[in-house]
Amino acid sequence: MPTSIPAASSSQPIGRFAPSPTGELHLGSLTTALASFCHIKSISGKWLLRIEDTDTERCDSQFTEQILIDLEVLGLHWDGDVIYQSERIDIYNDYLSSNLYPLTYGCQCSRKSLERYWELKAIGESIDPQQANQKLLNRQRYPRCCLDAGFNKEQNKLRIQLPNYRIGFKDGIQGVQWDNPQKTLGDMVVRRQDGMINYILAASLDDGLQGVTHIMRGLDILPMTAAQISIMHAARLPAIDHWYHLPLICSPDGQKLSKQNLAQPIDTRNPSKLLNHALQLLQQPAVDRDTPTNMLKQAIAQWDNSPLQNMQSLNMPSI
Repeated sequence: MPTSIPAASSSQPIGRFAPSPTGELHLGSLTTALASFCHIKSISGKWLLRIEDTDTERCDSQFTEQILIDLEVLGLHWDGDVIYQSERIDIYNDYLSSNLYPLTYGCQCSRKSLERYWELKAIGESIDPQQANQKLLNRQRYPRCCLDAGFNKEQNKLRIQLPNYRIGFKDGIQGVQWDNPQKTLGDMVVRRQDGMINYILAASLDDGLQGVTHIMRGLDILPMTAAQISIMHAARLPAIDHWYHLPLICSPDGQKLSKQNLAQPIDTRNPSKLLNHALQLLQQPAVDRDTPTNMLKQAIAQWDNSPLQNMQSLNMPSI
């Protein structure tokens, strides 16, 4: 039976922007910040800033500092203190040792051993090995090799069992969504063998612990939403009231803007011009070219999600 987990109610809307400091802000991440800021402020809510820096191998404090500077220059002032996930590892581990403990298990599978598993499976099912590499490797859900092995949870990577039923939620931009997290993602790694906490766990717990009610983020995160809902439910944390997944910002050739694709960092030397460009990209009504503070006041007053509804991507106009 499909299961729709009800959302929790909150007296004050709370939104958040949660960048990972693996690089500087680019136009794609800026539009996410701007959209979440204007939207939550348009309904008299709080806008929190959380630095998702659990990946110590890729994150750099230099990028964190630049992100904070850029947001300040653009007038995107957050409410309360900045939260750093790297300082909250004990909290995540506490949940893994308590509410989430029954759903987790130790795993010793390496990427190489999983590749071998799928190769043997392809041979057993008479699937061409080359076809197996293309269609099975990196696409199949984890085959649960270690589910009942009883490996030590502290000494190995830790996986969490996601539910095998459909979860429904309403997305304010993309419409009603249904997804089965077990079939989409399988049993995800939530803590690596070296102790590093993975994104899905930290984000799920922090959104609940911070009382976030409205999440506006990129469409590329949509496939993880049902998993996040299930993790928050299992952790006995308040559910998210409203989800919004923004169309992806793409270069003129259709490529998604991202750090992996070497998207250029934003240039805040002319913040008013940059804000105007980002608002145009978000299909928002024109604002008067002014100081960032005044431009944001006008953008907040006339913020409208409807031009973005059911859109998958937004192509960059020339500046």
